[in-house]
Amino acid sequence: MARKKTISVIALDPRAGESYGRDIRGLFAEEAEVSVFSVMDGSAAGVLEAADLFAVSTDAYGSAEELARHVPIGCQTMAIQVSFRWQELRRLKELPAGSKVLFVNMTETMAREAIAQLEQFGVTQVRWTPFYPGAVLKEEFHIAVTPGETRYVPPSVETVIDLGQRVCTSGMMIEIALRLKLESLLETEPFQAYFQSIATSNYSFDQMFARSIRLESQFHILMESLEDGVVGVNEKGEVFACNRHAEEMTCVGAELIRDRRAEEVFPYIPFGECLRSRQTLPVRVIKVNGVNLSVEVVPVIRQEACIGAFAILQRFNDVEIRQNELRGQLLQRGYCAKYSFADVVGRSPAIQKTKETLSRMARSESPVLLIGETGTGKELFAHAVHRASRRDRGPFVAINVAAFPENLLESELFGYEEGAFTGAKKGGRPGLFELAHRGTLFLDEVEGMSPALQVKLLRALQEREVMRVGGNRIIHVDVRIVAATNEALEEKVREGSFRRDLYYRLNTLPVVIPPLTERGEDMFLLTEHFRRELKGSFRLTEPVREFFRRHAWPGNIRELRNAVEYFIYTGHEEITLEDLPPTLFLAGEKCQKAEPPAASDAFRFVLEELYRASESGVPMGREKLLQRARESRVPLSQQEVRRILTDMADQGLARVSRGRGGSQLTPKGRALWESGLS
Repeated sequence: MARKKTISVIALDPRAGESYGRDIRGLFAEEAEVSVFSVMDGSAAGVLEAADLFAVSTDAYGSAEELARHVPIGCQTMAIQVSFRWQELRRLKELPAGSKVLFVNMTETMAREAIAQLEQFGVTQVRWTPFYPGAVLKEEFHIAVTPGETRYVPPSVETVIDLGQRVCTSGMMIEIALRLKLESLLETEPFQAYFQSIATSNYSFDQMFARSIRLESQFHILMESLEDGVVGVNEKGEVFACNRHAEEMTCVGAELIRDRRAEEVFPYIPFGECLRSRQTLPVRVIKVNGVNLSVEVVPVIRQEACIGAFAILQRFNDVEIRQNELRGQLLQRGYCAKYSFADVVGRSPAIQKTKETLSRMARSESPVLLIGETGTGKELFAHAVHRASRRDRGPFVAINVAAFPENLLESELFGYEEGAFTGAKKGGRPGLFELAHRGTLFLDEVEGMSPALQVKLLRALQEREVMRVGGNRIIHVDVRIVAATNEALEEKVREGSFRRDLYYRLNTLPVVIPPLTERGEDMFLLTEHFRRELKGSFRLTEPVREFFRRHAWPGNIRELRNAVEYFIYTGHEEITLEDLPPTLFLAGEKCQKAEPPAASDAFRFVLEELYRASESGVPMGREKLLQRARESRVPLSQQEVRRILTDMADQGLARVSRGRGGSQLTPKGRALWESGLS
């Protein structure tokens, strides 16, 4: 059985010494014998018996020279540091603000030190005055606080709060454990409970130690997550780190490695040469147990001194396998879909049909094109498609194409090699296609992509391979594309700004996300959803609800959420028309004042078809309009028809009904056609 350690506690006052001794015994009793000595009772006189550690209060001796006369040569010494418990501080913080309070202790220094510490902990609502034997009371005090020194409290004080002796800091306890090589105790429940109970006001020793433990854990996790074998040595060439991959590659167990000299365990790794030259050694090939390994040795330089080196070991494995492992690690760093179809709020037929359609499409591997006005929730649906697909365990990577300049977008999508351009990261960087391998890549506002990048995107979709900027190596990728646009891509194709072949590649499974105006009472479900999400409290009055139904909502759901947030800060429980955001009126005004697209052939075609339908007394729906456009060879998309009908409704030219009701011209619309629209 190992010998117990010995700890000697030296304090000025015997009661303080016993208190410190109790604190230390409470944590170290199983591993150490604790003795207590006091200057005042004479037990600390003369040369004391040797101990593994002497913990000495700062007021015990007058100087370091005096301390040295009592402690045997060669023994470790450290200062006792004291603090308060959190529960004591909470009690003091309840004292009435502005109160005059005495702090009573054995000496003026100790009293002032304790007051300074209390103020650091935030007990500043009272006026502290130090009191000690020999001090003169110049004014009347009704409250006194003391750390177990009630004998020195003036008799005239009515209320005495005895905190008991101050306790040893958690930082001091950690230092004892480290000095005595008892670090294993630091993670036990008694230590953890002690640390949580003791007040700390600055970045103290215990916090520094906790940070070092975290860093050590992070280093270990990093070593084990690397796909390469890594061996680390200190400045003496002793092995201090070796991850699992290195053990497997070299067939050397962990028990044979730690604290051994590297030249004994890994004679084929040139650590000595690296430490002497302080230079990175070029990669060389070695054969270990019949397997070829590439070895690179890198020195660790700190303040011009070489403090160690790392060796990186790699097998000659298939490059594709290594890339897949990297992509798998990157997936765990946040490339995942956050929303599912359950997060789509709404019960309207339009949104239910959209959810059902996309749920079926999600099971396919074909590209999905989400078409919709700004703010309709296209990205949310992209997340949901990924979550409902067979790729749901793979990464979900999103990028807004229109937010990047062309040269930056190319490197974001396809990655770059080291030295590809000024500022390129050392070692290069994988692009979003690589990161989305075996997952989904969401391209928002895809219409904003330049013609040159459209060519690269088309090749990536057709050949399922990419090449990094500045690279010469083909990288295979398995990515499903979900694209989104708030513009009519057909028009872009006709204009020549969007490639026709790319359009048909992306347009395999097109879905129109309905605008808020087509979702009926969903706007009130969404209003309630956003109110709860923002933790607000209000109720819409009927005039406001009617305004919502008539409003054009050009910003759709995003505009509605902004309005809900605005309502919360009005401070009103009932929202009236006077509480509406001014921008809501401006948006409505703008929609009403917009000129009809009379010069558009598409507008003229829709107006003519509605006029003919009104002549026969039969309403015409969007599907019928699209069918007539195809028969007449007029290039019209569903989104264009919807936009034209919305514009006509805003101008009072037509009444647009949802469902099977179809659309009908108003007298104003009939008059416009009969006047000879040009």
